[in-house]
Amino acid sequence: MCDRRRVLLRIQLLALAAAVLLICGCGGSSNSSPGGGTPAPTSESGGQAGGAALSADARSAATGDIPDTQNFLTLTAPRVRVSMLYPEGWTVREGSTGVAISDKNNLVRVAVSPGAAPTGASAQAQLASLARTTPGLRAGTASAVSLKSGPAVKLTYTTQSAPNPVTGRQVKLNVDRYVLGQGGRVAVVDLGTPVGVDNVDAYRRMIESFRWR
Repeated sequence: MCDRRRVLLRIQLLALAAAVLLICGCGGSSNSSPGGGTPAPTSESGGQAGGAALSADARSAATGDIPDTQNFLTLTAPRVRVSMLYPEGWTVREGSTGVAISDKNNLVRVAVSPGAAPTGASAQAQLASLARTTPGLRAGTASAVSLKSGPAVKLTYTTQSAPNPVTGRQVKLNVDRYVLGQGGRVAVVDLGTPVGVDNVDAYRRMIESFRWR
């Protein structure tokens, strides 16, 4: 009788172990990007060409001006097929349709998607659509500009960060948006600066260095 109980107990333990292994195997998948961390940006994010609006993080350390002595490197984004200067030491993340470059709340994003050459009306409509899904976004008017890479449409907008969970502080971000087109591709370049920070010269240098590949 004791032997029979031992056999039954062993069968039960083997069945339990098999069930545990099955559960662990099914739960091993993940939606995280390869290597972990934050997924690289994509132009389809939020259903908008150019992705969601840039927004600061109130938990980030204070952001200072980009100094006049700042050294710049050349970004070569093979998957997105564009290039642009960016400040040395900034974090660069490249996805299949976009590149994010950042240092604290100094935020730059380039998103590329198929499309016709932009117009002031199309760029304005795109930003207006984005404003309807982004609380606190305030959009300026579009204007035609000429860059070294060709004609572009420039817009401005502002966003307000979520409150810091400890201090309640919010960070307002001023963003210059440039929309460029060439050969059936459209690039949306957002350059964001917290209010009180002066990056005008550095950002002008960056957007003037933009090139299609």
